[in-house]
Amino acid sequence: MNDTPTTTIAEPAPPHWTFSVLHAAHVIEERIEVALGKVGLSMAKQGALTELALSDEPLTLSQLAARLSCVRSNMTQLVDRLEADGLVRRLDDPSDRRSVRAELTPVGRERQHAGEKAVKRVQTEFAASLTNTERSALEAALGAIK
Repeated sequence: MNDTPTTTIAEPAPPHWTFSVLHAAHVIEERIEVALGKVGLSMAKQGALTELALSDEPLTLSQLAARLSCVRSNMTQLVDRLEADGLVRRLDDPSDRRSVRAELTPVGRERQHAGEKAVKRVQTEFAASLTNTERSALEAALGAIK
């Protein structure tokens, strides 16, 4: 009888599927950022421009921050950059002299539209890389995550 202990080397555990989801999200985010960069935007700028485009009226910076789930100081800095780029303009709020509103300029509207097209191209490329079955399974799985 052999009393020599045998040592087995454990295989490394495969990464948990949650890390795969996070990795995929980072890949998609990077490709969207690159596509938006080609039209002179970032995801943050595109998000703000889109909210302004969807609004029927200029938005206060607080409203814009709330819609984008960020703090007002970050929104102030973002609107500073958008204003410097000629994409938005600040307006006095006629109902509250302490408040400032932001609205799209014509150039901002054009840039938002170009950004929207760039994002849709990336989305279409990713969708095309999956079969219908894979896409349906992914949509169902992601829809189940609450």
